[in-house]
Amino acid sequence: MSKPAYMIVNTRSSDPDRMAEYRKVAQAAVEQYGGRYLVRGAPYVTLEGDWQPTRLVMLEFPSMEIAKTFYDSPEYAVAREIRAGVSDFDMLLIEGL
Repeated sequence: MSKPAYMIVNTRSSDPDRMAEYRKVAQAAVEQYGGRYLVRGAPYVTLEGDWQPTRLVMLEFPSMEIAKTFYDSPEYAVAREIRAGVSDFDMLLIEGL
């Protein structure tokens, strides 16, 4: 049985309009690959350490393989192109239990 995978992203952007378009295109791609958003820019509290993310997003995919396929997909490539030049992402993928 596959374990779920979680994509955790810290985003920074200088163009809210382009990021709104990115979110629309990215969401369609996420859903196409069986993913779902768990957190999307919600308020947070840092309990330990110095980490101060700008805007956190967390997604769940059925498996690491599917999440990687999503990331490398032509559908998500369109979304990445939309945000190119106006955003910086720190993104990691981690296997769940």
